[in-house]
Amino acid sequence: MTDQDRKPPRPSRRGFFVTAGSLVAAGGVGFGAQAASAPVAKPPSKPAIEPFWGVRQGGILTPTQNNTYFAAFDLTTTKRDDVVKLLRLWTEAAARLTRGQPAAAFGVDQSVPAGDSGEDIGLSPARLTITFGFGPGLFVKDGKDRYGLADQRPEALVDLPRFNGDQLVPARTGGDLSIQACADDPQVAFHAVRQLSAMAYDIAEMRWVQAGFSAQPAGEKTPRNLLGFKDGTRQPDKIDDMVWVGPEGPAWLRGGSYLVVRRIRISLEHWDRMNVDFQEQTIGRHKYSGAPLGKKHEFDAVDLDKTDAEGMPVMPENAHVRLSHSSSNDGAQIYRRGYSYNDGVAFTAERWPPWKQGMLYDAGLLFVAYQRDPRTGFIKIFGNSSKFDMLNQFATHVGSGLFACPPGVQQGGYIGQTLFEA
Repeated sequence: MTDQDRKPPRPSRRGFFVTAGSLVAAGGVGFGAQAASAPVAKPPSKPAIEPFWGVRQGGILTPTQNNTYFAAFDLTTTKRDDVVKLLRLWTEAAARLTRGQPAAAFGVDQSVPAGDSGEDIGLSPARLTITFGFGPGLFVKDGKDRYGLADQRPEALVDLPRFNGDQLVPARTGGDLSIQACADDPQVAFHAVRQLSAMAYDIAEMRWVQAGFSAQPAGEKTPRNLLGFKDGTRQPDKIDDMVWVGPEGPAWLRGGSYLVVRRIRISLEHWDRMNVDFQEQTIGRHKYSGAPLGKKHEFDAVDLDKTDAEGMPVMPENAHVRLSHSSSNDGAQIYRRGYSYNDGVAFTAERWPPWKQGMLYDAGLLFVAYQRDPRTGFIKIFGNSSKFDMLNQFATHVGSGLFACPPGVQQGGYIGQTLFEA
């Protein structure tokens, strides 16, 4: 018996739209287990060390690790040389950390601060990658060209527009520099950002941070998000063409990429009270198998033209899968490295709507996407889905950032050298 055979009869498509309209009118809040018949073969072990030096930065197309710690920084110095000094320090430290070494060698003089906080001593490098990005403020901030880089700002490094439903918190938005540490151990990822942040004293300060997690079940290719659905099934067919900046970009950025990061809070209390059938039609996939609606297997092709016996689209017009599909966005595609986050709960005296019950999770999705050009990637896709996506009644974008991630660096150089020596 299949997942679909076990499910209760589905309401008609027309019934779905009536239900959806009723939920919105009632005040929607904006954006299974299967028995195993045999043991699942354990996947081959992964190498503990991911290379740092190279043509490309790690952590972009690297197979997704289980944990991430993202940090955005504001530069506080007015001196260009200070920025270069910091990037040199970060580069050398990142190379050491990804090899499982301390950020700086431990000294014998214990009367001075150590070069590393030491909480990862004895731990594996856990496939740690550290990816650096440059925000618009590195080039021009408050109308000032602080470091003589205004002419080098890429045209695609735009200020993201305000999308429908955005409730961005300034303290969780923007940044002049970014670091994303990813590892299979959360302590290793946090440790890396902690060391790099300590090196930035008097040059830069943290603006916002976000930890995330992504657990991949044994024998599965795709992890699940907090909605309970598989997340990241469909990635670009020609990844290199969609991710890496080519000759259309400035010389210093070619071979790099653009990072869009969004902190998306999900109303889990609301979502958990929805029927599975409604959840599936909101997403556009079957919850347990991950297959597109109307199909049986996760990686079956999405069919946006298929209709049911009533002549209604099998894939609802406002389903997330339809609105984010490349064919709905003039071919636009991005490469996702999504993570979930859970920052605890907030208690409230409110008892209405009924799903609040005096408590709200501060949890959701740390959306991380790389692309060749955000104007024809994320902005194109989300500009469409932010207006019509049924998922919007459950998800609210509260944090955001756009960063240009330079190409990789060869040993002896430093991250961003192509920019500062252009």
